[in-house]
Amino acid sequence: MANKKKKIRIALNKNRQKRTRSNDFTRAFGDQTPAAAESVSGERVRPKGEMSRHRTIMADAAEATASDASSGPPDESSSRRAVDQAAWTAGRVLRVHGLVSVVETEDGRTFPCHVRRLLKSMAIDGRNVVAVGDRVWFRPPEKGGDEGFIERVEARQGVMTRGYRGRRHVLAANVDAVFIVSALAEPGVKISLIDRYLAAAELGGVRPVIVLNKADLVDVSLYQWVVGLYTQLGYETIVTSAADGRGIDRLRGLLRQGVTAISGQSGVGKSSLLNTIQPGLNLRVNEVSDWTSKGKHTTTTAELIRLEGGGYVVDTPGLRQFELWGVLPGELEGCFIEFRPFIPLCRFPDCSHTHEHRCAVKDAVYWGWIHSGRYESYLKLYHQKPDDGS
Repeated sequence: MANKKKKIRIALNKNRQKRTRSNDFTRAFGDQTPAAAESVSGERVRPKGEMSRHRTIMADAAEATASDASSGPPDESSSRRAVDQAAWTAGRVLRVHGLVSVVETEDGRTFPCHVRRLLKSMAIDGRNVVAVGDRVWFRPPEKGGDEGFIERVEARQGVMTRGYRGRRHVLAANVDAVFIVSALAEPGVKISLIDRYLAAAELGGVRPVIVLNKADLVDVSLYQWVVGLYTQLGYETIVTSAADGRGIDRLRGLLRQGVTAISGQSGVGKSSLLNTIQPGLNLRVNEVSDWTSKGKHTTTTAELIRLEGGGYVVDTPGLRQFELWGVLPGELEGCFIEFRPFIPLCRFPDCSHTHEHRCAVKDAVYWGWIHSGRYESYLKLYHQKPDDGS
């Protein structure tokens, strides 16, 4: 029995705005258009308000119910048309270059594809409709054509996101784990930035692995407290070096277990680690700036790479600012796993753990049961103070 179809309404971007006043007075002076014609051209027969930026589409009954029940933005997976889907092909997005996305099919073929116009017009909170790692359905190029069209984006599982200029920036979609790479030197380890990544991984349902790179440049014994801090919290922490091969075998083994995103501050050595894990990738590397002591942007776009030893890795560009997206201040406490045993012991059920008296979390910080640096990271996130990685 065929799946039942249901009509649903999706919101589109409200990009119909009033025209700006013309400043070309010289050309307007020579315009002999009658005033009556100008008044007629300005009339509106149909409203251009909120209702004019919605569209009715056909979707499976199950998908329509899920879309109606969700309180967030419309799901890209609901944008299915009543057409013959036999002409569509399943694939996965490898790269996104401007308006063109490179999609790989299950048999290894790649196609450059544009995104269907309806998908691009949907009112979503993200910068782009399609992200690296997305599972999509697309129409392959027709005879004589060079590019296909992405018709549908499947629901995402395991997402690494950040806030960027007031929009949601998806770093990688449908990933199982994320390597949070931080350098012990050049530019140096930054606890608050690692904590932001850990909170984002908790929100996105991704298993985090902390990678402390460039161990050959420092005395590792001076950083054992960092390893112990996150290991005691239950996070796997690995000390690595692309120069002497330290920890590379462990990383290679973890990468075989599925799809892994590798992210971190600029200049921490992400591309160098991948080149060491799989010789022949020849990813571009760069040095840390002598002037700013920060990394230079070498990887400019995210890319999904199939590894010879098994598994996939998403090489993301280096970030100099990382802001959480989609979390309310009252929900932030759940992103810090060491807070959870103490939250029920607070005097007030809506305790923010910032200024209240008889707060069990603050008491745990005082007695050393919660690391003070982690608590400072919580306060910065609670008050939405950006972390630029400096």
